[in-house]
Amino acid sequence: MNKSLVKFIADFGPLFIFFIIYYRSDKNLIEAIPALVIATLLAVIILYVLEKKIPYLPLIGCLLICVFGGLTIFFKNPIFIYLKPTVINLIFAVGLLGARILLNKNLLKIFFKGSLLLEENGWDKLTYRWSGFFIFLAILNEIVWRTQSEEIWVNFKVWGILPLTFIFTLFQVPLLKKYKKNEE
Repeated sequence: MNKSLVKFIADFGPLFIFFIIYYRSDKNLIEAIPALVIATLLAVIILYVLEKKIPYLPLIGCLLICVFGGLTIFFKNPIFIYLKPTVINLIFAVGLLGARILLNKNLLKIFFKGSLLLEENGWDKLTYRWSGFFIFLAILNEIVWRTQSEEIWVNFKVWGILPLTFIFTLFQVPLLKKYKKNEE
């Protein structure tokens, strides 16, 4: 099987499994969470086998799913899983901004080492844009889970965040072209 296809399945499979089980269990979030936790753990193991290392983002996501999913199951209270997207997006925003401002390190540049060659100004703009986007997603998640039904939140989580992220990423293409560093 193609390595990139396996990586795609490992990245999005747990969310898809969660969505299917949620609807097959009569929209029971507490019943769908264990499958999400197990599928996420398996996905990280698969990524480790493929790449001989555990990528940071899937690892952070896995840890947060295990913690917030575990709290949701233990207390039988969905508030913990509702908060997970807020927390993970704020961690990403604070991590990007904190590293850039306090440590003078650009985590996006480190993360994309070699695959993107940008001028420093481009890396900074990209970092600030992604930080803002992560904050936007955190606020949007808070608005959705606090004002809408659980089912709408689940659909937003599965079918809303991913397209928003894709669209935001497409809007970064002009910035990437503008600040692309010529290979020397």
